[in-house]
Amino acid sequence: CLALRVTIYIPVLVILKSTLDIIPLQAFPIDSFGDFLKFMDHLSYQCAQLLADEDLLAFLRAQHYDMAVIDAFNPCSFILARKLGVRHVAFYPGGLNGPLSLSLPSPVSYVPLFGSQLSHQMSFWERAKNLLLYLEVIWSRFKEVAERHLDSGSPPGGLEELYQKAELWAFNTDFSLEFPQPLLPNTVLVGGLLNKPAKPLDQELEAWVSGCGEAGFVVVTLGSMVSSVSVERLLVELTAGFSSLQQGVLWRYDVQRWPSHLETPPNVRLVAWLPLNDLLGHPKARLFVTHGGQNSLLQAVYHGVPVLAIPLFGDQFDNVVRAEARGLGLSLRPAHVTRERVGAAVQTLTQHDRWSLREPRAVGGVGCTEAGVNQ
Repeated sequence: CLALRVTIYIPVLVILKSTLDIIPLQAFPIDSFGDFLKFMDHLSYQCAQLLADEDLLAFLRAQHYDMAVIDAFNPCSFILARKLGVRHVAFYPGGLNGPLSLSLPSPVSYVPLFGSQLSHQMSFWERAKNLLLYLEVIWSRFKEVAERHLDSGSPPGGLEELYQKAELWAFNTDFSLEFPQPLLPNTVLVGGLLNKPAKPLDQELEAWVSGCGEAGFVVVTLGSMVSSVSVERLLVELTAGFSSLQQGVLWRYDVQRWPSHLETPPNVRLVAWLPLNDLLGHPKARLFVTHGGQNSLLQAVYHGVPVLAIPLFGDQFDNVVRAEARGLGLSLRPAHVTRERVGAAVQTLTQHDRWSLREPRAVGGVGCTEAGVNQ
């Protein structure tokens, strides 16, 4: 048996994270392709710093790796793999319509590009928009870095040439969340790695869920970053909308950052952490209010729970377009969130069985009371 030494290029991720930790997240409101290109400029700068670190490069060369698993979202990963001369597998954390579709065949007539926020059913003008996005050049952000740090200079084929050197492409997605698109033989979809059958809830949380009666409960989590940005208006409207529901609402949010003047209704419970997989797999789970992160949507698909998606950053805007087009639920833009729209959307999603893959269930009952919440 031949033992292989395999590594994930964590240094790329660590350096990027350490920089983002000291830059306000508001500086990167990636909700358009233009914002994405600005973010690529930032990654290009980080790439130059990484490739200039001779000590780190010497350490990596000394390991004599047989194979590397690289983060395909950052083009610097491919430049680093080429500089080290190591074979590699590319893992992309999102859907198939990543930047330039990551070397996949992408007919712009029906394959929406990253940042387009389009579905596969496009009008003439939407196809024209999709074509213009395709003509944008991401590689220009990294070309100078590659010329400076690769012995062979910048590859003539640009980013496309670097992509084609990957032995295998693994995408964190599933056909249930994708539009029709041609795939290559070295492409695999591995979405749903976090999905698994639900485990029983702990006694205290199960008691709270039971207190919600037949109305069931709603799970709310808008991602790990939402507590660190200014979304007070969104919190106010969501809280008011949830207050009119007969369902209980279990909301993951950093309680220390919750606005002191905003009271939570009797049916709403804030928690710093929640067992998302086990809650979505609970028979009383009625709805998942999410930011539209890829893993969150895949878990909703796995457990057959409809979603109300409120995208906030990056690929979430494209993700929710696919989710809504595929019948997983409905979406609201943050600027369009009002208590009335929230209440109406929740009612639609919880009272019509077309939104759930589960057996039909009763939605009547008293719902979560203050007593139920305090159990």
